[in-house]
Amino acid sequence: MSHVRIAGFSVSLDGFAAGPRQDLEHPLGHGGEDLFQWFLPTRSFRSMHCMEGGTGGVDDDYGCRAMEGFGAFILGRNMFGPVRGPWPDDAWKGWWGASPPYHAPTFVLTHHARAPLVMEGGTTFHFITDGVESALAQARAAAGARDVKIGGGVATARQYLAAGHVDEIHLAIAPVVLGQGEALFAGLDLRAMGYRTVEHAATDKATHVVLRRDE
Repeated sequence: MSHVRIAGFSVSLDGFAAGPRQDLEHPLGHGGEDLFQWFLPTRSFRSMHCMEGGTGGVDDDYGCRAMEGFGAFILGRNMFGPVRGPWPDDAWKGWWGASPPYHAPTFVLTHHARAPLVMEGGTTFHFITDGVESALAQARAAAGARDVKIGGGVATARQYLAAGHVDEIHLAIAPVVLGQGEALFAGLDLRAMGYRTVEHAATDKATHVVLRRDE
């Protein structure tokens, strides 16, 4: 059965999943890259970006799982890029170059319409202007029997969590503090929402925790 999952979502010890002041030089916000030191050296990350080599082990295992089994993805506008307001043109095509790592239909939440963007490797970005429920319905239809991944950013993940749509969450808790940024769980009572820890594993660079909602 198809599920909606958050996977490979990095968060700091003080609860922030992105740094402040996103820009072209800091796509994860200032300090945000510190959250992903568990992932950046791995084989799974490097292969996503057509690079060879990389580390194996537990972090790589979770990195692989964070991109496997998905038939569609949902992203917030900020996750797609730093452009704000109406699209000035079609020049911005995402952070990832000509071949994004999704290889599946990817639905971008936005207030501003834009034609679908077909990329190399099977990724097509669809720009959804009528809300999170519509994006999820379209993603489920596109995914078929495969899962839907809520890929971020923080505001998008929070909306789907608050609406009760997320079946499973994999967090990679980095041993760093950001001090400020975008808080992932502020105001969300995961226990009351039915989530419980079903898996955890620690490495030098992250503690991986999988939460699943009671059915």
